[in-house]
Amino acid sequence: MDKTPQAHPLQRVGLEPSHEGDFTVSDVPFRLDAGGALTSVTLHYALYGTLSPRRDNVLLVCHALSGSARVADWWPQLFGAGLPFDLSRFAVLGINVLGSCYGSTGPTSIDPATGRPYGGDFPAVGILDMVRAQAKLVEHLGIPRLHAVLGGSIGGMQALTWATEYPHRVPRCLVVGTAPLSAMGLALNHLQRQAIRTDPAWQNGHYPLDEPPRAGLALARGMAMCSYKSPELFSNRFARNPDRNGSGDFDVAGYLDHQGRLFNDRFDANSYLIISRAMDAYDLGRTPEEEAQTLARIRARVRLVGIRSDWLFPPADIRALTDRMVAAGVDARYTELDSTHGHDGFLADADSLAPLLLPALDEEPPTP
Repeated sequence: MDKTPQAHPLQRVGLEPSHEGDFTVSDVPFRLDAGGALTSVTLHYALYGTLSPRRDNVLLVCHALSGSARVADWWPQLFGAGLPFDLSRFAVLGINVLGSCYGSTGPTSIDPATGRPYGGDFPAVGILDMVRAQAKLVEHLGIPRLHAVLGGSIGGMQALTWATEYPHRVPRCLVVGTAPLSAMGLALNHLQRQAIRTDPAWQNGHYPLDEPPRAGLALARGMAMCSYKSPELFSNRFARNPDRNGSGDFDVAGYLDHQGRLFNDRFDANSYLIISRAMDAYDLGRTPEEEAQTLARIRARVRLVGIRSDWLFPPADIRALTDRMVAAGVDARYTELDSTHGHDGFLADADSLAPLLLPALDEEPPTP
């Protein structure tokens, strides 16, 4: 199998997968929803726990924008006895999305046509493309039906797409902080991409991997962190205090600059552009009628979790999506995570999220 280079190091913490590897899609060219195709597609994946004899105990956990296949590195609080990711009951599968820089085919991968990294020539991929590629890997692993698919943010978009596109393979779907992005969210993502593109080092996406557009990506990350956190959290944590590191600026400014530096060490600017555009483009239909038809295909029990202080994906938007699902005949329910962490609450307050997810994993599957 072809190995897609990882341009940025992963922070490896905690539980190690029982298996970690790469899968190359054999059915190529891989046609993309927005047009174009990829002539070579590799997916990096990680499996925790053991597949049951019938391979029906798998939780597919979909990651957010800058996540990876290594679920225990970014959602460790959900692993353990009596928790959602109890490896005595389930096998947990993580798959790095198309367009990322953590092992799956993306802008840092070698373009077979040129022998050089795709860079800015990497084609647009959408959530549907990510899920279609994942489905080929799941089939390759001999998994006929998942126990559940779940994720937060863009991971939730993937989970819902699994439920609409592969309804007979998904009996349970759990999504956190997910709905089609609002105009405010679209605006913020646009500005983040502009920050990257206007950095002279971006070079239309064809920068050397050791000379990336650091200033642009750091600024994009800082803007994103503002949208991921809540005003309440920032006021409590930073207020108008001076920078604790003595820069002469405010403490919140020091925090954002620090986050930008950290992000440059672990993520690729072109991947950021690709995945954030996929986030923007996600919807369940271009009209209310089309969305209702899409939702009517779902056969899973869908459990949606809003986050009280989330202003990127406001709870009202997720409640409204739940109502539209119910109107379309879906077994859908809404609950809310009480967190001051904003959108990041699904990661920062995972201990409080666990009891909201666990009952949904124990529900009886719907009647086929």
